[in-house]
Amino acid sequence: MLNTSAALQGGKMSREEFRRQKDLDAARKAGTAPAAVDEEGNAINPHIPEYITKAPWYADTGKPSLAHQRIGKSDGPALKLDEWYERGQTAGPAAKKYRKGACENCGAMTHKKKDCLERPRKKGAKFTNKDIAPDEVIQNFQSDYDSKRDRWNGYDPSSYKNIVDEYEATEAARKKFREEEIDNQTSTDMSTAKKLAKKEKKENGEGDDDDFGSSDEDEDDEDKYAEAADQIGQKLDTKTRITVRNLRIREDTAKYLHNLDADSAYYDPKTRSMRDAPVQGMAPEDMKFAGDNFQRHSGDATNMQRLQMFAWQSSQRGHNVHMLANPTAGELLHKDFQEKKEVLKDTNKNSILARYGGEEHLERLPRELLNGQTEDYVEYSRSGQVVKGRERAVPRSKYDEDVYINNHTSIWGSYYDLSSGTWGYGCCHSLISGSYCTGEAGKSANTSSSVSALLESSARVREIEEKAEKERKSLAEQHREDIASGKTSKGKEREVPKYGGRPDDLLDDDKVDLDREKLKKALEHEKKRKGLNESEAWEQNKKSKTDVTQEEMEAYRLSRQGYEDPMANYKDPEDY
Repeated sequence: MLNTSAALQGGKMSREEFRRQKDLDAARKAGTAPAAVDEEGNAINPHIPEYITKAPWYADTGKPSLAHQRIGKSDGPALKLDEWYERGQTAGPAAKKYRKGACENCGAMTHKKKDCLERPRKKGAKFTNKDIAPDEVIQNFQSDYDSKRDRWNGYDPSSYKNIVDEYEATEAARKKFREEEIDNQTSTDMSTAKKLAKKEKKENGEGDDDDFGSSDEDEDDEDKYAEAADQIGQKLDTKTRITVRNLRIREDTAKYLHNLDADSAYYDPKTRSMRDAPVQGMAPEDMKFAGDNFQRHSGDATNMQRLQMFAWQSSQRGHNVHMLANPTAGELLHKDFQEKKEVLKDTNKNSILARYGGEEHLERLPRELLNGQTEDYVEYSRSGQVVKGRERAVPRSKYDEDVYINNHTSIWGSYYDLSSGTWGYGCCHSLISGSYCTGEAGKSANTSSSVSALLESSARVREIEEKAEKERKSLAEQHREDIASGKTSKGKEREVPKYGGRPDDLLDDDKVDLDREKLKKALEHEKKRKGLNESEAWEQNKKSKTDVTQEEMEAYRLSRQGYEDPMANYKDPEDY
């Protein structure tokens, strides 16, 4: 339990030192090793926890000690339990003039204005120099635990004699006043008659009569306590002289007064309970009091009973569940129990049905069959009109039902056109909201118009594609023939096809003049180059010159023109 020298010096203990320290602590607890000793030679209990014996860093002296757990000793004298100090004593007579540094309120030198216990004056003694209070006697001593909490220390028992004298004088005056009041009153109540008879017997020297009763208690003492006694239903508390509210209002009728019949509900006076209703054969909402059982089975009373039963059954099975000690935990456990119970119930039900069958017998009949039989009698005529009785009212919603506009028999949104992707009316297939219904004629017209429009659009697209393909092929053939025959289109602007072809004017003779011989050689060279594989074509390209003539470019273009242009048949959707 105690720190080693390495730990006390602020260093870190090694593993061997830590093990040795633990063995020493165990031996000290077992009693085989002597206990540690502090600086004063006192033994330290080895069973004291480490967080008590270990001193904080600012109070650590490097030695085992419990001095940091003790209150520091004072140099002043200690006041014992049987010693007394002066209370309320003054040090000589009061001063005549205000002294500098004294209390500004009363003029005493022993305290300041903020600590003054006298009533705050309108003008303090500092400004008036009047009624200067004497200085108090202040004792300096060190009190221990008991003397500090002794509330009777310094009390003078002789000062209590004034209170006793005042009480005795008040009691004597009260007795005298009471006797005068009894002598003056002329009432015939029992107590007054007893007192008058007793007074007469005392005057005649006779003893007490048994007719009026005899008691060892003094009649005066009974009168003394009778005045201070609380009466039933009073609204003034005689002890504290304050108005109090009764527990039961006067309009509240007692349970046993609702029905005075002796054979009515039983009323238990000990528990003040009446289980059954005092008046039988009356609706509960009309009763002023329906019995205690009516309240026992209303609200959360039944839930509390289930929780209590669950707690009792759980405690019998060894579980620590108590509704009063821990109601929240009990309610949560009861909730989990109910959920698991429902799951287990469904599981058992499904397993039994899966094994033995019979699920069709558990299905409930339709509501129309269950409630089909009724006592409502209705007679109809041949035309369907009600002759006798009335029809059953059909439940309707708060919204308007079966209300159609413009001669429609279906609502907007009951039809969807796949070709246009829009909604319409199901009765006429009209795609215009708010239109007039045309019936079956509108259906056929919309169907024919949609089919004809689709066929017409597809035929138009096909015609445009064929026309473009013909133009492209004719222009390409004409261009090849012109180049092969050596003809030029001088003074004639090349016509660019709408689809396909190259819309450039680089081959126009007005701009570029090509040598026919060089063009033929370039075409032959391009044909030979096409017959080579990739490696041979790569080697030939490295040996060839870097400058390319216009004839070679035209030969390369003409050789590539044998392939189909992938964009030749492209059609822009915006053109349709």
